[in-house]
Amino acid sequence: MEDSTWREFLSNRRRIVIKIGSAVLASEIGIDETVIIQIADQISKLKADGREIIIVSSGAIAAGILRLKGKIRPKTIPEKQALAAIGQGRLMEYYENAFSRFGIVVAQVLLTRDGLVSRRRYTNAKNTIQTLLRWGIIPIINENDTVATDEIQFTDNDALSVLVVDLADADLLITLSDIDGLYNKDPRVHPDAEIIDLVEEVDEATMAMAGSEPGRAGRGGMRSKLEAARMVTSCGVPMVIAKGRRPECILDIMKGRPIGTLFLPKKRPILKGKKAWIACTLNPEGVLRLDEGAVEAILRHGKSLLPVGIKGVDGQFEQGACVVCVDPRGQRVASGIVNWDSRDLRKILGLRSKEISKMLGLDVIPEVIHRDNMVVLGGSNNGRKKDD
Repeated sequence: MEDSTWREFLSNRRRIVIKIGSAVLASEIGIDETVIIQIADQISKLKADGREIIIVSSGAIAAGILRLKGKIRPKTIPEKQALAAIGQGRLMEYYENAFSRFGIVVAQVLLTRDGLVSRRRYTNAKNTIQTLLRWGIIPIINENDTVATDEIQFTDNDALSVLVVDLADADLLITLSDIDGLYNKDPRVHPDAEIIDLVEEVDEATMAMAGSEPGRAGRGGMRSKLEAARMVTSCGVPMVIAKGRRPECILDIMKGRPIGTLFLPKKRPILKGKKAWIACTLNPEGVLRLDEGAVEAILRHGKSLLPVGIKGVDGQFEQGACVVCVDPRGQRVASGIVNWDSRDLRKILGLRSKEISKMLGLDVIPEVIHRDNMVVLGGSNNGRKKDD
């Protein structure tokens, strides 16, 4: 489809995740309540049109700063977590007040990555969100910053928004930021930078357009948004990045107008169900360095990963952990759940199954990562054989 056709296609999306970044909500002293009211006004019109909305909102720390009248500017993780504890209730109060103007009830949902590592808890979260939507209530989702640490947190709410798309079975992700969309180069440095209206695939060339620094009010920068776009489009869901303070921004997107940058979904979704859970929820605990033969087998032929194709193991992990696989150049190829712990895996690097059985004196599971437990990041078939 051409850009205009895809834009019109967005108008048919019925269940939408709207991620609102800190930079959209933040003012010099904390939270700009008028922005939340404007967003609530737009969402109320979408609900009146029969659409279901889920919000992923940053801003708890900014709300905490406002509650303390700007006296504390956090420098450490404990200070940020304390401000999040102060501000999360205040942030929800802003949303409650804004949406009550339009007769809409909202619900707070706080998530952490480690709370969703269990498939059972993941399913429970999914059922809760689905029930709220069935009741006509808008879930407002944020990471539980008060308890999340570097090891268990989402990298930012861009990553969380992808998970929420899967939890909610949504068919569109709108990411509201302080920038109009993806530019071909950093507009803060290059005045002649041009916005990219349409991205058909988030490849390395696309990633190169992103700056590496996050925005002033939050953890996520353009790179994290592109990572989110790569993931969500692999789930078969389109995504739009747009400027959240632009008047009627959300409504214009849903009317098919050329607002922001549109990322097209994969024609054949490769992240669904268990694989979406692996990709969006599990935090990699190690790295497997593969040879070219293993990379070819995974990307082109949908094969499982065998010990013979592994050249090195980084990190310490147990059986059942999630790891990342990289090619000889260090580029990420796949991630998945391992059948071997790091100690035993180092003993069998480069060996064939018969050699391993002979060395250990027993029958072994030949796959290090079975293709059913693997998410391909550098290819398009995610474990499907060419003839599947």
